[in-house]
Formats: sequence, structure tokens, C-alpha cells
Amino acid sequence: MLGVVLVAASTLIETENIMVTHTYKKMAGTSAVFVCDDNSRPSPVERDGMKWTADELHMSEISHCQREKPAMANALSLEGLEDYDPPEDGDVRIVNSLECSFIYLQRTHSWMQLTK
Repeated sequence: MLGVVLVAASTLIETENIMVTHTYKKMAGTSAVFVCDDNSRPSPVERDGMKWTADELHMSEISHCQREKPAMANALSLEGLEDYDPPEDGDVRIVNSLECSFIYLQRTHSWMQLTK
């Protein structure tokens, strides 16, 4: 069981624990934003019903050194970052519309929802 500690923007964060959910669904309209399958907030997920396990998405490789970045309005905004603020492994952003945090995994070039 793991948990995330967030501090001031662009500060490196050492994590002790990050809880990894067992299954994820891809957000509709995105190429690489995944939300927890049991996410209680309304979110558009793909209709095909595909689910990915934490192992398939390499969640065990989450960086222990994380950087908090400014919050985003919605998950679709995460994908536009490549144009003006390219994400790096371990970047963490809160997504206001879902009231949760996402972490960027360089290996899969994707944003994964974190749970507490």
C-alpha cells in the first residue's frame, strides 16, 4: 500500500506509499489518460469496456521522486501538455473536475489516476 505526499509546485517529492488500483479504464477522447475502474466521480470512459490491470500499465514502476505541477481543469487538458509543458516521469497534477491526482509514467507515455 502506497500514498502520495504533495508539496509546492515543481518540488521533488519522496513518496513512501502509493496505493495502486487493480483495474483502470481509458478516458474517452484521450490516447493515454487512465482512471480507476471504481472511480466514483462522473467521467467519460471508453465504451468498449476494456480494462487494464496495474501490471499491464506498469504501475509498479511509478517514480518514487515526484514533482507536483499546477492543477488542470479536466483530464483532457493533460494531453495538451506536450505542446507547452512536456510531462516528465513522476509529474503529478490534480485534475479539478475529477477531484483526484494523476501521475505521468514515461515508460507508457500516460497519465494514471492515483488513489489515497
